[in-house]
Amino acid sequence: MTQKEAFTKRIIREATIDDILQIQVVRNSVSENTLSDPNLVSDKDCEEFLTRRGKGWVCEIDQEIVGFSIADLKENNIWALFLKPEFEKQGIGKILHDTMLDWYFKQTKKTVWLGTTPGTRADMFYRKAGWKENGTCGKDEIKFEMSYTEWAAQKQKNK
Repeated sequence: MTQKEAFTKRIIREATIDDILQIQVVRNSVSENTLSDPNLVSDKDCEEFLTRRGKGWVCEIDQEIVGFSIADLKENNIWALFLKPEFEKQGIGKILHDTMLDWYFKQTKKTVWLGTTPGTRADMFYRKAGWKENGTCGKDEIKFEMSYTEWAAQKQKNK
């Protein structure tokens, strides 16, 4: 199957508790923004973010989860957006990102933030998507923010 064929067979859907095992596989497959200890993000953490703190989405191709995103309403934060490396640069991250932000801003108009490592492809991805750098957070990560009005303007620009 070519990449184009795989892309056309993708399914974007809401993540469920049953997806956590595959979500963890995706999270631990990345080559940038890796966890120093995979146990830092437990299955219980994933369950809490998917069911009580916010919502998540997955991209599935041939019943395999190849990417996911999770928004956290409690901390007004993007908790996760990750793809298996072999599925990068195919537009899947953008679809997951846009789906997540559309949902987030339907729930609240509060500015959302995220952190990522400087100089990574994620850093470039968020800048291109219209996120604004606003200091640092965590262990020397860049803090990005997106307001409701900036998101609305970004969507208009991309029409």
